[in-house]
Amino acid sequence: MATTEVILREKITGLGSEADVVKVKAGYARNYLIPKGKAFEATKGNLRNLESLQAKRAQRETEELAEAQELAGKISRLKPKFTLETGQGGKAFGSITSMDIHKELEDKGISLERTAIKLDKPLKRSGKSDVEIKLHAEVTTTLTVTVETDETSAPAKEDGSSSAS
Repeated sequence: MATTEVILREKITGLGSEADVVKVKAGYARNYLIPKGKAFEATKGNLRNLESLQAKRAQRETEELAEAQELAGKISRLKPKFTLETGQGGKAFGSITSMDIHKELEDKGISLERTAIKLDKPLKRSGKSDVEIKLHAEVTTTLTVTVETDETSAPAKEDGSSSAS
């Protein structure tokens, strides 16, 4: 298989970030990367201009890191509360998942990828739990989530049985 070297102009998942010189199949470079403006050929002249791309990449990465650190500060100050309904005997119905936490964060004006929320298993017990959120390769924060149980469903059944007497 014929391969060729290209210089990436932007971050491409699974391939690299801008200013990376990568080897790809010639057809992929010729038919997709170069026509779409995502890369250009790694010629001697283009390799000389690589420094400007690397400076641009460094600036972008610095900005992303600063944004992630600022977002981590906002998230760590939040203390979201969730309520689970309980039945007889205090058994909880449902659970709090990463989607619920993601929705709550978006309601507070914080947008991030749902996959950034590292929740091993759904929260099914009342109390406080720490949830890890990975915002950047170098920035991870902890969100303290409080889960409360809804006590109104169990006593409602008892009230109905006492009025029948």
